[in-house]
Amino acid sequence: MSSSDAPPPTKPKQINLLRGWPSPHLLPADLLSAACQRVLADPVESVPILQYAPDPGYQPLRERLAQWLGQHYGVEPDANRICITGGASQNLACILQSFTDPHYTRAVWMVAPCYHLSFGMFEDAGFAGRLRAAPEDDEGLDVEELERRLAAWESAEKLGSHQEPKPFKNPGPYRKLYRHIIYVVPTCSNPSGKTLSVQRRESLVKLARKYDALVVCDDVYEFLQWPLEGPTTAQRPPEMRLPRLCDIDMSLGRAEIDPQGFGHTVSNGSFSKIAGPGVRTGWAEGTPAFALGLSKTASSMSGGAPSQLCAAMLADLLRTGELANFIDTKTRPALQRRHRIMMNAVKQYLAPLGVVSQESSIQGQSIYGGYFVWLTLTQGPSGLLVSDAALREENIVLGRGNMFAVRGDEEGAKFDNAIRLCFSWEPEEALIDGVRRLGLLLQRMQANVGYYEKLVAGVTDSDRPVSSWV
Repeated sequence: MSSSDAPPPTKPKQINLLRGWPSPHLLPADLLSAACQRVLADPVESVPILQYAPDPGYQPLRERLAQWLGQHYGVEPDANRICITGGASQNLACILQSFTDPHYTRAVWMVAPCYHLSFGMFEDAGFAGRLRAAPEDDEGLDVEELERRLAAWESAEKLGSHQEPKPFKNPGPYRKLYRHIIYVVPTCSNPSGKTLSVQRRESLVKLARKYDALVVCDDVYEFLQWPLEGPTTAQRPPEMRLPRLCDIDMSLGRAEIDPQGFGHTVSNGSFSKIAGPGVRTGWAEGTPAFALGLSKTASSMSGGAPSQLCAAMLADLLRTGELANFIDTKTRPALQRRHRIMMNAVKQYLAPLGVVSQESSIQGQSIYGGYFVWLTLTQGPSGLLVSDAALREENIVLGRGNMFAVRGDEEGAKFDNAIRLCFSWEPEEALIDGVRRLGLLLQRMQANVGYYEKLVAGVTDSDRPVSSWV
């Protein structure tokens, strides 16, 4: 390596392009503070708010969510379809407790690339070794390929055994056990940013009904979408109102294999990205039978629905319209601006080096959203080499592609030549500087790939940042 190609002698200031947190400027602390004072001011209201909550959650929040979501998606509001949760992650654990069995439920099918911190939640529920990749194509989750893999699994099971597995759990009258779980982020998927079309959504619901699967939809970016072209405004594009899978499922009526009406999809929503992760409040929406069954999770029945105080605060902000206004006028325009800043930097500093972005690979895409951009390295070093060198030489933390391969089924969908960058956390000027420094690094690496391959030898995943950044 020549002196001109050498890395900087000292590490510059760290830029974290892995951390999927909202910028501190997008936390509505003043709104939450005022709402807290309002809901606690009257003892008639504050006493039940500070007591144990009803199992399905704080009723005013259920009702106001039903109105807000119903208006947004154009469906009939029904609070009985909603169960208040402690956020999307906590609720995923509750869904697995209540509607799966590690002996009866065959497998968990996960969109790939996948949100990397979800693997442990499924493994904690007893599904280690049974996580399977459901790969994406240019339009998101490839439903036809998923069905081929599901059918192959079912055929192999029939050849291996003629006995139906006996579950360990007794679901009782309010719940059921599903044969398969399908985990997907239908809108602005993390990490790829892809959004499923209406046709794909309908096909996925029908597939779930055919194989007695429950589709768990991480619907956390639904309100964080914007046009790729045009001014940075509060305008909500009509394309962001694609029907949720739970609404498609409801519109089809009860499936023949589902006489109790639990349905085959659940929308796992959260206030983390729109009001702050610290509020630890979310919601699940499915059929009334599913919402009731979810509320029967024993931990909720013992302690009451989680996040009662924050649920009351958020219900107040929905009542006043302040939260919706904050999203429309501050959160979404800021994310749109940040995304545009990062993509302009990617085009300037990375595209000439053979880096392809997700947006540029889909013709006619006009809407984007979420927190992340997914980049493919078409020449030179792998994503693993780049992520290690970025941290070591440029003090840049980023997501390496294979971090998002489904654990235990990495061969089912590989992402060796991809990286994920987050545009929501760092200051705007750091987004530009981070991408610029990454471009300088790639220039050095493409000229000296062998040198960097030797450096990465012996480095294990335990030496790399993962668990503390989402």
